[in-house]
Amino acid sequence: MKKAIVLVLAVFVSVPLAFSAIITNTNQSTQYLRLLARNASTDIDAVYYNPAGLTKLADGFHLAVHNETISQDKTVINSFPFLNNSTYVGTVRIPIYPNIYAVYKQGPLAFSLGFGPNGGGGTADFKTGLPSFEWLYSAYPWIFTHIYGIPTSQYSLNMQFKGDSTYYGFQANVSYAFADYVSAAIGIRYITADNEYTGSITNIMFNFGGGATMYPGTLLNPGFGDMKVNTSQKGTGFTPILGLNLTPVEGLNIGMHYEFKTKLELTNTVATDDNSGIFPDGQKTRADIPAILALGVSYAVIPQLRAHLSYTLTFDKDAVWGVEDATGAVADVDNRALLINSNCYDLAFGLEYDVADFLTLSAGYMLTSYNLKPEYQSDLSFALGANTFGFGAQLHVIPKLTIDLAALIVNYKDAQQTLDYGIFGPAVEKYQETTWAFGIGVGYRF
Repeated sequence: MKKAIVLVLAVFVSVPLAFSAIITNTNQSTQYLRLLARNASTDIDAVYYNPAGLTKLADGFHLAVHNETISQDKTVINSFPFLNNSTYVGTVRIPIYPNIYAVYKQGPLAFSLGFGPNGGGGTADFKTGLPSFEWLYSAYPWIFTHIYGIPTSQYSLNMQFKGDSTYYGFQANVSYAFADYVSAAIGIRYITADNEYTGSITNIMFNFGGGATMYPGTLLNPGFGDMKVNTSQKGTGFTPILGLNLTPVEGLNIGMHYEFKTKLELTNTVATDDNSGIFPDGQKTRADIPAILALGVSYAVIPQLRAHLSYTLTFDKDAVWGVEDATGAVADVDNRALLINSNCYDLAFGLEYDVADFLTLSAGYMLTSYNLKPEYQSDLSFALGANTFGFGAQLHVIPKLTIDLAALIVNYKDAQQTLDYGIFGPAVEKYQETTWAFGIGVGYRF
């Protein structure tokens, strides 16, 4: 019994630790929130989206500071009949999500620096746990009654899980214009990954005898004692970046860049591991950040109206996730990578219009497509296709100062799968998500 309970906790912790790196954040500026198609940017956020396009900036020093406020709810609905509640909600609240860009441009040469949360999912707080933790406990009243002959009809417990995953990126680029119509860039991004996870399962109780009184599960088996985990994983990696920008005719700009796969090795540091024994302190895990190919086109339909198109392909299938052995080889590759049918992509379109010299309005749409086997999804780590809508404005306060304002909402496509609970039969588990964000950015050319 204790082994089975420990297995539940092992699943609870190991999945997000191994898979947090698959989350690649492309929302790296307020301009992105209001347009969603930035891969051909020639503004200061091109430090991230199109480094070669920075040669289109005016000569001088450029500085921009952006922040997003993000809210996300992750909902899991499980039809397993013995659960006290079928719906579990995890909340993600990120009040500060900063991006900082600096560029020095002189003639054909531009040097740039960037900072932002390039990966991770912020802090997810599941205050009542998740069905993958709870279903086993919910089944024990049936087990006690039908197998052990102890009439039992109710259970209760306190369960919580909180995960904080942030990958900060520090980027540097050098861009050079060989001619007015072609420029190239080379860059490097230094990634610092920090995953913090806490969880507990406490006060496990049953109404042995079938009455109204609840009794501690430890009266029957010590395996029902409290379990607590507090652990972190930290690591660093480097992402080489190559970029190219083309302006074949006036008004048409084409941007492209490729980010190589980031080999990322995370190391366990265990603060608390009560009654589970699943966290080897110092154990190393590979959690690569996938390579990215980004292509973009922008076109001035008329001087006041510009259209933007972006395509971003993430090479998830080529990344490596799993526990390393003593030699550094990945001995236990997570087989969920085999459940990715094809790589994820984003396809985005945006329009912006200069209403007046001091005001530009914009709107954008993005399709996010995943091609995953149903078995890929779990309550701990699910990926949903989405339709994203953004809109906003840029204020030209004075000739050298701009302020960007934006809002974004994501409409996710629900997913589900049928889980096999052995002698208890199948149950359907559904996955839902909602996200909205607001952004403000300030840019200045010195």
